[in-house]
Amino acid sequence: MKFGAMLFQRRGEDLAANAKLAEQLGFESVWMGEHIAFPFEFKSRYPGSPDGKPPVRPDIHLPDPLIVFAYLASITTRIRFGTGVYVLPLRNPFAVAKAVATLDQLSNGRFIFGIGVGWLKEEFEYVGMNWDDRALRSNEYMKLLTALWSEERPAFKGKTISAEGFYFNPKTVQQPHPPFIIGGHGEAAYKRAARLADGFYITAQDMEDARAQIKRLREIERQFDRARPLEITIGVGPVNLDTVRQLEDLGVARMMPGRELISRDSLAAMRNFHDRVLSKL
Repeated sequence: MKFGAMLFQRRGEDLAANAKLAEQLGFESVWMGEHIAFPFEFKSRYPGSPDGKPPVRPDIHLPDPLIVFAYLASITTRIRFGTGVYVLPLRNPFAVAKAVATLDQLSNGRFIFGIGVGWLKEEFEYVGMNWDDRALRSNEYMKLLTALWSEERPAFKGKTISAEGFYFNPKTVQQPHPPFIIGGHGEAAYKRAARLADGFYITAQDMEDARAQIKRLREIERQFDRARPLEITIGVGPVNLDTVRQLEDLGVARMMPGRELISRDSLAAMRNFHDRVLSKL
């Protein structure tokens, strides 16, 4: 089992201290969520909670994870960096490709690209991006990104974007692309991951919810001709040794103990999780 730590801290020195400690304690990766802007009041329903309310305040401090990771890559050596998740269809894919390739170079191939199609319609309206075709756009962007990062003369033709006749550099260290981890809820997200991605990011309410989601994901996955199974990353809590063993039996590869690490004293919370769980595995 690999363990990832979500970074909730606001200031650069806090982010640095947490990333360094996570690497020291044996966490495989650190992760950050991502949004451009939140409305004063949420109108869209968040699909990851029973009441439809997102687990964040609208005035939360959210720095750009790609820029933060480039900074953290310069002060660490082993730990990996993951977006949990990056709303891909909010942006121009060429700008995303340039930023991700630069980050993957600077980190020497330590980036994990967690991607989602988005749930917050208001956010798409703010930036002037179409809401209705966001899933198709995201699918085509992933194919375009792979071409930009891996082909000497990249070309792609799709329904939402087409491009050819140019050079694109730098390329990513990880070829043909950094791992694509799809995050989302429900059948469409499972199918997208099974077709296009290397892994899936599950956010579960509890272990019962985790089992149900993993079971359905694997059922859908078997409908596709994949070379290897999807790598499952899961966020669920609370976490103890028994939880870890149950998730390992379910085929989970990476665990995100988010609730245990949310604390004003995040360094102490990380050490506590290490002493209580990581050190005993």
